[in-house]
Amino acid sequence: MIRDLNTKKVIKNAFRIVKQKYMTSLRVRVPGGLIDPESLMVVSKIASEYGNGQIHMTTRQGFEILGIDMEDMPAVNEMIQPVIDNLDVNQERRRTGYDAAGTRNIAACIGNKVCPKAQYNTTEFAKRIEKSIFPHDLHFKVALTGCPNDCIKARMHDFGIVGMCLPVYDMERCVNCGACVKKCRQMSVEALSIENNKIVRDENKCIGCGECVLNCPMSSWTRSPKKYYKLMIMGRTGKRNPRLAEDWFKWIDEDSIVKIIENTYAYVDKYISPTAPNRKEHIGYIVDRTGFEEYRKWALEGVELPLECVETPHMYWGGPKYHRYG
Repeated sequence: MIRDLNTKKVIKNAFRIVKQKYMTSLRVRVPGGLIDPESLMVVSKIASEYGNGQIHMTTRQGFEILGIDMEDMPAVNEMIQPVIDNLDVNQERRRTGYDAAGTRNIAACIGNKVCPKAQYNTTEFAKRIEKSIFPHDLHFKVALTGCPNDCIKARMHDFGIVGMCLPVYDMERCVNCGACVKKCRQMSVEALSIENNKIVRDENKCIGCGECVLNCPMSSWTRSPKKYYKLMIMGRTGKRNPRLAEDWFKWIDEDSIVKIIENTYAYVDKYISPTAPNRKEHIGYIVDRTGFEEYRKWALEGVELPLECVETPHMYWGGPKYHRYG
């Protein structure tokens, strides 16, 4: 039997080109890493009926259903519809599967649903970003972590979003026990000190970890009701020059982050290499090529940063750079 091997259709529809000819696997999006039991049962059923019975949990918190015959792609797209509905993933036409395979699944740590150190609901923020940027064919990686412990390894992504606690000090409640100073020294960055029987916070050192709030027995430290974040940019893995993301903004707000990510799509669409296979190129390589100032101009178009926000004015990235000898 002669088959038509339309690889562009396979890739566009969030299926993968695999080693076995005429076979594929489906990449299931799970924005923020939170999935319901009913969706898990659908994924399992597809693996049993159309796959080879195996499901791979990806490093980006999605699922890959292995061993699907390409001829079964329409049936699998029909069957995956309840998962797309339950996880509220954007879709142009129902029962046609995923509309793109570019923007990678948005990963997140468990956040303040469970973790006492997390500063925000990482899944809710991840789903907001998902609504804003999917479907899209460009290659973006976004990760959210609830606190500076960075359990999701956000520094390895194009955009790493870290929750920050802006601590508010009530001197009237403080008994000068020094518990907050001790914890900040032991578990964080020594941003607190005691001066004239008063706790002093070094704003330049503070990373917003919230240890002072968690460990004060008198509730002298409380979290500001406003949500703040650190935005790190242009981390990457890959072959040529893997590197960690660098801090761009501290005390930035959610709206500004979403707008910056949206603006970055327009920037990449303008400057992506015309020879990039399937329009896949790490954003960092494009920034390296155009210069950070050009990227900054595009990224901050229409962005209204909060007054508390602090920016790193000049961005530099490291990573290995190999030189040949001989």
